[in-house]
Amino acid sequence: MDDSPSHARSTRTRLLLGVAAAAVLAPLSISGVAAADAPVAPPASAPQWTTQQVAPGVEVRTGNVKDPAAAPSWTVTVQAEVKARFTGAQAWANVGTEPWATQTADRLRAAGLEPVVTKVAWPDYADTPHGLMGVRVRVGSFPTQDAAKSVAAQVTAAGLRNTVEWTGYDVDQPADVENIHVAVIDPRTFHGTVEATHDGNVADRETTSSVAGKLGSLVGVNGGFFLTSSADGVQGTMAGVSAYDGELTSMAVGSRAALILEDGGRRTRIADLTTTVTVRAGHAEHSVEGINRTPGLLRNCGRPGALPTADPRHDTTCTMKDELVKFTDGYVHELPTGAGVQVVLDAKDRVVSVGDRTGSVAPGRTVLQGIGSAADWLTEHAKVGKKISTKEVIRDGDGRKVKLGRRDSIVSAAPTLVKDGRTHIDAAAEGVLDPQDLSFGFAWANNRQPRTMAGIDKKGRLLLVTVDGRTAGGSEGFTLAEGAAFMRSLGAVDALNLDGGGSSAMAVNGVLVNHPSDATGERAVGDTIQVLAGR
Repeated sequence: MDDSPSHARSTRTRLLLGVAAAAVLAPLSISGVAAADAPVAPPASAPQWTTQQVAPGVEVRTGNVKDPAAAPSWTVTVQAEVKARFTGAQAWANVGTEPWATQTADRLRAAGLEPVVTKVAWPDYADTPHGLMGVRVRVGSFPTQDAAKSVAAQVTAAGLRNTVEWTGYDVDQPADVENIHVAVIDPRTFHGTVEATHDGNVADRETTSSVAGKLGSLVGVNGGFFLTSSADGVQGTMAGVSAYDGELTSMAVGSRAALILEDGGRRTRIADLTTTVTVRAGHAEHSVEGINRTPGLLRNCGRPGALPTADPRHDTTCTMKDELVKFTDGYVHELPTGAGVQVVLDAKDRVVSVGDRTGSVAPGRTVLQGIGSAADWLTEHAKVGKKISTKEVIRDGDGRKVKLGRRDSIVSAAPTLVKDGRTHIDAAAEGVLDPQDLSFGFAWANNRQPRTMAGIDKKGRLLLVTVDGRTAGGSEGFTLAEGAAFMRSLGAVDALNLDGGGSSAMAVNGVLVNHPSDATGERAVGDTIQVLAGR
């Protein structure tokens, strides 16, 4: 899953190189990639790009964008107390109301500290308020994290909760360095395939570069959101819709952005997808609310009956009391156990057994697990030798059915960045931030982060992009708004945000070319997108 920044970054001594945000967002001179029609601010300093022609129709550009005028520093941010929207529990936000900011500034001055009060506006999102988001209160500008920590102790002593932050992550400050990789795949001249893959096991994690190496991939990037904690289910299983080799392997969480790779990537498009799955035994039907995930646990929420919300809610695990989950033979892992009923189907959808939840999925078979009322339905309707059929429907945001062929795949994340050539970040609808709860998603969406993005230009070329962030080398990453502007600068008419943070990775010819932000190195992820040479 995409992760929020660590505010306890180790102290680093480094040259403060950088570039204004405008430089990051400027049209880039990438061979064969037209800039967006809408004007974008010119760069403060020209980015330096190197080009690698990986194969006919596959080009990788590596950019190092700097702004010598940028000078980020460490600071102390005072946090505003709020209530978490769904639980009512105490929570903390990095911006607060104007009255809170005034009172907080007075308390800091009384403690002998000089506050810096800044109004923070809503970014250009399609579905959030405009104007003032909140007011940020900070103390000081420091060359080292330790220096900031010493002042943070004084702020704490004044009775104010705070965090030490690096201002290079602020959208209202120029980024000092951006390390960017852009892969351009032109289906008119590239004769290989582009596909999403979980490398044969939807319940496993592997690094992007290791999958690329095994497959002999020309270019590979990480894909969609996935589980990283066993407390939320089985690690590596996807937290959103996915399909590989024409088979639906996980279900959508609400209506979220997805990259659809048709006919081995010969045709690509981006759309918000929903999924509806039902099973039928005789004249009786029952909805399926999950594929290849632990019954009762729903990462990113977004299904009917989910608690505390049926809407998408990023990096949140909802619970379900009554649900039926389908497991395919791509789930190479022990099946979830516990109360409920399990039904095993053969390759012709006939019931082989009805019993407890246990074992694993044998090749060529399907397993249905029910809990709560879904378990009662299976007990009543699943009879050995009888057939239970499954109907799966995928629809885009216009209500049109998305039919999967044998060479089709889907990778999903959130949110949409660009639609029909215009910035269209539906951050609230896709559940990556909450206008009613600024303790949720603020840093994930509005601060610079490592990101992986995908886009399609007007000529049908696929753009796969990574930007490093939170690295010792200084690359800051993008906010969602910066990511959208950058994709438009490449000529993308549609684009989406894929998984990012420590998951962001790009491999070229099986070799990792970017610098993932995890201290342990490249992260093992769920699915990936691989560009494969023709065979």
